[in-house]
Amino acid sequence: QVHLVESGGGLVQAGGSLRLSCATSGSEFSRSDLVWHRQAPGKQREWVTSITSGGIVKYADPVKGRFTISRDNAKNTVYLQMNSLKPEDTAVYYCGLSLGRNYWGQGTQVTVSS
Repeated sequence: QVHLVESGGGLVQAGGSLRLSCATSGSEFSRSDLVWHRQAPGKQREWVTSITSGGIVKYADPVKGRFTISRDNAKNTVYLQMNSLKPEDTAVYYCGLSLGRNYWGQGTQVTVSS
């Protein structure tokens, strides 16, 4: 069983930054692909970014150039650095781990005020 716990969300003004962390359990972290999704109020959940076990990263167009995903295999943790935040980034952010099946955290709220 794999558990994921996100942290680092909060309230920030537009233009500000936040760094989300997602700590995971289990022994297969380094072999896992990792993702961040988000769900804004009244909207469908959407993919934000991903990083493969080999370090290949991809970003959704709305966050390119502003968000950075990274991983620390020694700490079993994935990060999401979010800069130049916009009100439309307001959402619950979820981290996910893919290893045979997908595992998800409980989410952390990010609110960006204008």
